[in-house]
Amino acid sequence: MKPSNPRDNRRPQRDNRSRDGGRDRNYGYSNIRWGIAHIYSTYNNTIITVTDITGTETLARSSGGQMVKADRLESSPTAAMSAARKVAEICKEKGVQGLYIRIRAKGGHNGPKNPGPGAQAAVRTFSRVGIRIGKIDEVTPEPHNGCRAKGGRRGRRV
Repeated sequence: MKPSNPRDNRRPQRDNRSRDGGRDRNYGYSNIRWGIAHIYSTYNNTIITVTDITGTETLARSSGGQMVKADRLESSPTAAMSAARKVAEICKEKGVQGLYIRIRAKGGHNGPKNPGPGAQAAVRTFSRVGIRIGKIDEVTPEPHNGCRAKGGRRGRRV
C-alpha cells in the first residue's frame, strides 16, 4: 500500500543546527561566556588579569609575586602556572568558560620586546584547567621612533 502523501516516504528531515556542533563563526562557541585574559609577562614578574569581553570590568587577577616567597621566583613558569590556576578557578565561579588571551611584554622604547618565561606557562595552564582558548594576541607596545634609546651614540660598551 502506497502512502497517501508523497512526502511521507522521504527520509527524516534534519534539524536546523549546523554541522559544527553549535560553533560560532568568530572564534569558538556561541553559547558560552567569554572573557579576556591580559597576561603581562616581564623578566621580573607575571601579572594575569581577566576582564569581561569589553575590557572594562575586572573579573579576576593574580600575579607570580602572590604565589612565591622569594623575589627571584616571581617570573618563573611555576609561579605563573599557580597564578593562572587561581584566576581560572575564579573565572569558572563567575561563569566564564572561554578566554581570549592578550600577551604583553614590557616593550616600549627601553624594555625587552619578548615576553618573559611565565607567559607560555600561563596559557598552557588555562588550557589544561579546561577553559576554552579563543585567539591569542601579542600586544607588546612597539616604539615608532619616539624617545631616544639609552646607551649613547656608540651604544653600551661592555
